[in-house]
Amino acid sequence: MKKKYLVLFVLAVVSVAAYAQKASVEKSTYGIQTGFLGVWVHREVKLSNEIALRAELGMDLGLWGGDFYPKSGYLLAPVIRLEPRWYYNLDKRVSKSRSISGNAGNFLSLQTSYHPNWFTISNYDNVEVVNQVSIIPTWGIKRNIGKHFNYETGIGIGYAYYFAKSAGYLENEGYTTVNLNLRIGYRF
Repeated sequence: MKKKYLVLFVLAVVSVAAYAQKASVEKSTYGIQTGFLGVWVHREVKLSNEIALRAELGMDLGLWGGDFYPKSGYLLAPVIRLEPRWYYNLDKRVSKSRSISGNAGNFLSLQTSYHPNWFTISNYDNVEVVNQVSIIPTWGIKRNIGKHFNYETGIGIGYAYYFAKSAGYLENEGYTTVNLNLRIGYRF
């Protein structure tokens, strides 16, 4: 009789241990997102159970207007981003039976962006951007809407450096910059 209980106990412990795996980001995920200020394609690759490296290519949107300009203007310029993300609440989401599919969760990241002066799309002629790099620590959330759609929002304050000499200015410039994003996307 004792052997029977011992076998049942061992089986119970083994089955609980098998299901008690640590939550983890996906090995690889990719998709497309859009928001008020542009459109981007991205891929996230797993570095550890909680950390993913996001690579992103896209077009950032700039808007301007006012009395100084004859008409309001827009500008679409290319951007390349690399962003390590720490998804810090995956275990908590799993324990509450919430989805972490597609790396849905809260994250802290270090968003590093490069805006090259390759080309622009604008309603003004001969508009260029100055080559620039920014590094912005960001807090954000990503959630799923069904199986393939998602939304993402984030906020951060960081530093941007403009290579103004390459565009004919006397000095390069650095500024404090803000990252506010609200995006909706499709995951393939």
